[in-house]
Amino acid sequence: MGIREEQKEQRKKEILNAGLELFVTKGYMETKISDIAAKVSMSTGLLFHYFESKKELYMELVKIGLTGTKFPIQQKYQNAIMYFEQFTEQLFSMMQSQPYIAKMFVLMAQAQRSEGTPKEIREIALQVETIEQFKSIVEQGQKEGSIRPGDAGALSMAYWCSIQGIAEQYAAHPEMLLPEPEWIVDIIRGGKNI
Repeated sequence: MGIREEQKEQRKKEILNAGLELFVTKGYMETKISDIAAKVSMSTGLLFHYFESKKELYMELVKIGLTGTKFPIQQKYQNAIMYFEQFTEQLFSMMQSQPYIAKMFVLMAQAQRSEGTPKEIREIALQVETIEQFKSIVEQGQKEGSIRPGDAGALSMAYWCSIQGIAEQYAAHPEMLLPEPEWIVDIIRGGKNI
């Protein structure tokens, strides 16, 4: 990739980050393309060379968010509880080093719930299936005895709702101290700890 292409790619990332910030704080409907252009010190006309519309920019962010939800399930693990421990620790570490990750949790939740989200974008956001994906890992852990008994879907939901809530709080208050990962994993931990 040449210098010009690298600069263009870097500028596109800046636009995506600015869009993410504004969509998370103002919402899709209230964010104007001119707001995004101003945030990256660019004319609105030039921004249209990168994205044809606000909708296209939002769609790109939601697709990035959807791709990010595939990451956890691709990780290797020895047993279920170790998987949850490692995943939670990695996720919290990544949220601290890359604040946009917590904001992506907020964006995806907004895209799924907001009436202002364009239908085709909402359909993409609703493809997130983390609760269902993690259900099979919970079931495996229940067989191993490392995860508490109970409905695997409900346990997966309890874990993910905790993660979602923490990510939303951290996106709004990045100065806050994140909880210890094991506190979250203890929601589903089985064995002697139940």
